[in-house]
Amino acid sequence: MRSHDQTVHSQFDPQAEAYRHSAVHAAGPDLDYARTLVASTVARPERALDLGCGAGHLSFALAPYVGHLLALDPSPNMLAAVVRGAQERGLRGIDVQAGSAQSLPYRDGTFSLVCTRYSAHHWGRLEDALREAARVLRPGGHALIIDVIAPDSALADTHLQALELLRDVSHVRNRSVREWRELLGAAGLLEKCCRQWPLRIEFAPWIARMRTPATHVAAIRSLQAGAPREVREALAIETDGSFMLQTGLFWLTKPPHPASGLR
Repeated sequence: MRSHDQTVHSQFDPQAEAYRHSAVHAAGPDLDYARTLVASTVARPERALDLGCGAGHLSFALAPYVGHLLALDPSPNMLAAVVRGAQERGLRGIDVQAGSAQSLPYRDGTFSLVCTRYSAHHWGRLEDALREAARVLRPGGHALIIDVIAPDSALADTHLQALELLRDVSHVRNRSVREWRELLGAAGLLEKCCRQWPLRIEFAPWIARMRTPATHVAAIRSLQAGAPREVREALAIETDGSFMLQTGLFWLTKPPHPASGLR
C-alpha cells in the first residue's frame, strides 16, 4: 500500500509538462499581486524558497525581484520542468532541489522569503510544513501563501472536497480563510494582508491534467448533477462541469527577535 507522499509523486511526476503549460497555473491576478508585494518590499529578499514549486510558475514570477531563489519539490520531472522554463525565459538565479515541505534541510533563518502556490492542499502534514517554513524564515522576513480557499458553507465545502478527491487522489484538503489564519498564527507568522480572487475551472483540461479515471469523472459529474441548489450556486457549476473556485493569498511576516529592539 502506498504512502501519501508516494501517491503525490505518482500523480504529479508524469504530468510535469501538463502543469508547465497549464493556463490556470501560468497566469492569474494572484501572480500579478505576488510580484507587486515582493517587488515593493523594503529590502530586496536575498534568498527565497518556493515550497512545492510544481512547474515553477511562482518561481518565474518572483525570480526577478530576489537575489537567489531555490525551487523545492519532491517530483524530479517537475524540477526538470522548472529548469527548462527558467532557461526559456532567460531567468538566472533559480536553483532546484528535491525535498518535502514538511521536513526542510535548511538552517533556521536561512531565507528572507518563503512562498508556495497551489501546493499546500496536497501536504499531508500542513501544520508541520508551516512550522518548517517559519523556522527557515529569518526574523523580519516574509511568507507568501497562495492556495485554493474552501467555502465557508459546510455544505459547499463537503461537495468541493469530494470533487477534488475524485479528480485527484493526492488531494488532502482546501482550507477556509479562518482555518488558514489559525494555522498560520500557530506557526508564528503574522498576517499583513489577505486577498481573494475567483478562479474558473474549465472541466475538460482540469480532468485531463490529472489523468482522472473515467469512473471518477462519471462520479464527479453525478455529484455535480445531484448537488443541491445552494452548492450549484456557491460553486457556479456549469452544464459542462466547469465551476468556480476561490484563490486566496496571504502575505505574512515573521516577528523579529525580541532582543533586536524592533517593533
